[in-house]
Amino acid sequence: MFVRWLLPLICALSAEADIFPLDSISNVSSYYFNYFYCNIWEGECQPHQDDATQQVPVGDLWPGFPQDYTSLLHQWYCSLGQCCESGDCRITNNITGLAKDLQTKLHGQHLVQSVVLKAIQGFINNPESNKPLTLSFHGWTGTGKNFVARIISDNLYRDGVKSECVRLFIAPFHFPHARLLDTYKGQLREAIRDLVLRCPQTLFIFDEAEKLHPGLIDAIKPYMDHYDNVDGVSYRRAIFIFLSNIGGATINDVALDFWHSGQNREDIGMEDLEHRLRAETLETQGGFAQSELMADHLIDFFVPFLPLEYRHVKLCARDAYTARGLEADEATLDEVAKAMLYVPKEERLFSAQGCKSIPQRINFFLP
Repeated sequence: MFVRWLLPLICALSAEADIFPLDSISNVSSYYFNYFYCNIWEGECQPHQDDATQQVPVGDLWPGFPQDYTSLLHQWYCSLGQCCESGDCRITNNITGLAKDLQTKLHGQHLVQSVVLKAIQGFINNPESNKPLTLSFHGWTGTGKNFVARIISDNLYRDGVKSECVRLFIAPFHFPHARLLDTYKGQLREAIRDLVLRCPQTLFIFDEAEKLHPGLIDAIKPYMDHYDNVDGVSYRRAIFIFLSNIGGATINDVALDFWHSGQNREDIGMEDLEHRLRAETLETQGGFAQSELMADHLIDFFVPFLPLEYRHVKLCARDAYTARGLEADEATLDEVAKAMLYVPKEERLFSAQGCKSIPQRINFFLP
């Protein structure tokens, strides 16, 4: 069947090539050729490797070319399950899944659940956004900052953090030497520009962002600003997420104050924390405080991650057992939770490590 319609298509292309723009034919046909080569002829290539091959051609592919042939080709390709409604199979934008994961997998973070969902959903639903979305996650280690970044990746992209449209930078790993700042600037700008050209919607995650040199942040500040384009490239469909421990003590103090006053932690609102986080970020030594990113108010949301209590640690332990296909009774979950260190010394209210070491600690409680 494939040969019966492919041969006439090739003949038609050969006979009428002189009346079609050859560059358009080349650009579009390379999309299908890559699939044929990788999957039908089993050439030496990796599926999902070439960004240009992942987006299904749409619109008027070859002006003047018989529509019957292009429709037939497109229908056959889609019958193999390679087409997506979005036109780009790498991007899923599963907002329903995002909401569910934040609600069921993330514990003790009502502010994160609300702010992140609304911010991401609003950005996705507004294709005419006047700037990229920039979020800054703040809190102690183990409270879920990396976990939430992964949840976002998993629900916005088919391949999660491994997607070609997602890039993770770890400050002390990728940019360890201050003397190489100029080199890092060029590399970082090139990496961001390249990814934006590859994907219509991109996600950039900066872990341990407080350790970024201010000059490095300023080098990419134009990409997060209100520009139509920078050197002919639009960055308005990009999402930038910064993960930082800055403000962790402030967040904990607010949570402790609420506990002392007999108020529920769920009553803590963004108005109790966001302005404090902004102020502390400006005062802290590091890249954020000295960068134009703060001075120009380009961070859309400062998202506070609250310290986790004993009950939250038990939920994390339950999830860790479930992830291994195991069930644990309440007594076992209590044992795991009690093994953690809690602070302050008097109240012993918050887990000093959050839930970070729980998946490893349950090994000690396995039969």
